[in-house]
Amino acid sequence: MTAITNLYNSIMGLVLKALGDWFLPTFARFSFAAVLLMYFWNSAKTKLGDGLFGFLSPSDNAYIQMFPKTVEALGYDTSQLGVFHWLVAVSGTVAEFILPLLIVIGLFTRLAAIGMIGFVFVQSVVDVYGHGVGGKDIGGWFDGPSGALILDQRLLWVVLFAIMIVKGAGPLSVDRILAKPAED
Repeated sequence: MTAITNLYNSIMGLVLKALGDWFLPTFARFSFAAVLLMYFWNSAKTKLGDGLFGFLSPSDNAYIQMFPKTVEALGYDTSQLGVFHWLVAVSGTVAEFILPLLIVIGLFTRLAAIGMIGFVFVQSVVDVYGHGVGGKDIGGWFDGPSGALILDQRLLWVVLFAIMIVKGAGPLSVDRILAKPAED
């Protein structure tokens, strides 16, 4: 048994040495870009108003997605919403574009990952309480099925963000370039 343990430790030591500190944060950012970047950007695009500064005049869809019960109570007349609703819609839309971009390029990655965890939390709360997502779509941890939209999938998203918070962006990032001391 000692020989097997020693062999295992030797092999894992080589693997860890080969992967070093670059693999996990780089792979987390790659996975985010491959799986979630377009999800967030496509969602953000549905919230844009017309024109170059469409993010400053959110579409009705932005308000319907973010404040479903309020908009419904107003008969879908979003002109009755106030400055608070406008600020939330604009900041949410901008965050949905900017935070994923920061993660992909690796700029202020830890802060962007913290922001994305907050974004996912708010998104989940709105989905459950605002849009009435329930039952199997919410899911449950330790229940067997692994495809629930809220608890199962979004926990995996948060794991990616947690890796970035703990490990940073990795070597292929703007963060790493900015961290290097300027040469004289």
